Amino acid sequence: MKKPHIHASHPAVITRLKKANGHLSSTIEMLVEGRTCLDVAQQLQAVENAIHQAKKILIQDHLDHCLEDLLGSVDKDQQNSIEEFKEITRYL
Repeated sequence: MKKPHIHASHPAVITRLKKANGHLSSTIEMLVEGRTCLDVAQQLQAVENAIHQAKKILIQDHLDHCLEDLLGSVDKDQQNSIEEFKEITRYL
């Protein structure tokens, strides 16, 4: 059995996903109720944003911790490249 893979950011990711779940449930209810397409589209945007933020938090945390653990000690140039890579991924 694998040991749990838990990071400090996981509670924040869980919170975001629960928020997305709530928005998605609301979207379904809105469709059932016959709400306007504009209302539904706005709610779907909220779902997308919550999921996007959860993914971003998870990936950033992975890069900040798992990648560094994997690489161990590297020289100054390699460390600069890693830092630049981590920084540019914030724009994804």
